[in-house]
This record gives sequence, structure tokens and C-alpha cells, in this order.
Amino acid sequence: MSFGAPDNPYGQPQNPPPGYGHPQQGQPPYPQAPGGVPQQGYGYPQQGQPGYGYPDQGQAGYGYPQGQPGYGYPAGPGPRVASMGRRFGARAIDAAAFFVIYVILGFAGVAGSVGAARDCDPNAVDYQTCMDNAGSDIAAKFGAVIGILAVVGLLYEWLMTGLVGGTLGKLAVGIRVVKADTGQKPGLGASFIRWIIPLVGGIVCGIGQLVVYLSPFWDKSGRQQGWHDKAASTMVIQH
Repeated sequence: MSFGAPDNPYGQPQNPPPGYGHPQQGQPPYPQAPGGVPQQGYGYPQQGQPGYGYPDQGQAGYGYPQGQPGYGYPAGPGPRVASMGRRFGARAIDAAAFFVIYVILGFAGVAGSVGAARDCDPNAVDYQTCMDNAGSDIAAKFGAVIGILAVVGLLYEWLMTGLVGGTLGKLAVGIRVVKADTGQKPGLGASFIRWIIPLVGGIVCGIGQLVVYLSPFWDKSGRQQGWHDKAASTMVIQH
């Protein structure tokens, strides 16, 4: 018996109306959309919802980019492949420079032997021997000049291409040799491979060197890579 005391001494309704305090038993804690799915925007987002926590798997902007331009060659139209006209022009400049050097060294080397041949007395008993000796001396000096030019040509082509990116002829016409996958200078290893293949072709087949230099015309990759370029993984671009 409560002696007239109210059933609820605190004046609170025993069954509060919906919408106040905690939800009634069985009432969903968040407002629901039609179909019984909780509406987004309340509490934690649904699993996989972008914008919270870590992004969805495969979402761009996190980690290393996959296939994104900027690695190797920069984004854009890409490097301009050097035309064959420029490449032959560069080769002609280098060949002309070596021809001038060959002529200078050749004349300087054999000048003394030619003078000795002129001093041979036609009336002397040993005239023929004197001329033979002079001729042998001239041939030996020409051979030495060719050997010197071969060594100089190796060092010139190899070191200039590997360390600078091109010979003086290539730099004069505005082209250079680069690694096909990175666009960087070839380095000494690739440069040597690129130099030795035409040389071997010339020794084995006679005209093999010319065929190697013409091989970019048959390249279907669009990079106009010759056989020596493909072996060294290089290409020639215009800059």
C-alpha cells in the first residue's frame, strides 16, 4: 500500500515516448531507409565506404602509382625519334673529321720515307734495294697510322657515346643516343656493344657494317632502332 504515493516517485513516465533517450527494445539504433538499410551519415560508415579510414583497395593516391606517367620517360608525347637523315649527317661529319686526321697523320708519317725514296740514285747498284726499303717503310707507316686511327676511333665512339650521349657529329646535328627504357645516357657497356656490332659485321661480311647502319629502316617498332641499337637497348633521339 503506497498511502497515496504516486506509482513513480520521480515524476518520470514509465514508458517514455519514442524519440527520447534510448530507443525502445527492438528499435533500430539509427534511422533506416526503405528496405531496412541504415541510412548513411550516422555513426561509423559502412565497410568499404570511401572517405573514412583507409581507401578502398586499388584506390588511386596511396602507395606507389601503378603505370603512372613520370617513371622513365616523362608524361607527354615522348621523345622525338631522330630521323635517318640526321643520323647519316652525323656519321658523315664524323667520317670527314677522321679523313682529315688520317690525311694529316699519313702525310706527316710518310714524308720522311718519300724523301728517302727520292734520294735513291737510279744509277747506283743498290737502287732497287733502296726503293724497296723506302716502299716498305711507307707501307709500315701507313699501317701504323691506320692502327692509331682505329684505336682513336674506338675510344672516340665508345667514350663519347657512353659518357656524353653522342659523338661530335651527333651533337652537331642535334641528336643523341639514350637508353631506350629510361632516356638516360647509355653508359660504357651499352656503348661498347653498340660500337662493336657494326665493326664485326664489316669484318665478317664486308658490307655488313653498312647493312647494320641501314637496319633502322626495317624496324617496325617506330623507334628506328638498328640491330646495334636493339642489342644495346638504345635508341637515337632528337633534342
